[in-house]
Amino acid sequence: MIKIWAKVVKKGKIVKQYTFERAENIDYSCFFDYLREICENLDIATPVLIKQHLFNFAKYNVLRFSADDFMENISFDKLVLENIFV
Repeated sequence: MIKIWAKVVKKGKIVKQYTFERAENIDYSCFFDYLREICENLDIATPVLIKQHLFNFAKYNVLRFSADDFMENISFDKLVLENIFV
């Protein structure tokens, strides 16, 4: 089962959140699709996903995207994805 808690953080406060859930096991080749669906539900731009992001999520169960990871300007400080089904 996949369960990812996504938080949009601005000035240290959570301004939006969404819990992404799927019944299947996590497939890292589909992680961009998960990220895109999460961002659509939060109504924010989708950040650029690189291999290091996937390694961090797999190893630490958390992934942080800063403004540098987005192609567009964003109105928040960071997007945090946390694996809550370990």
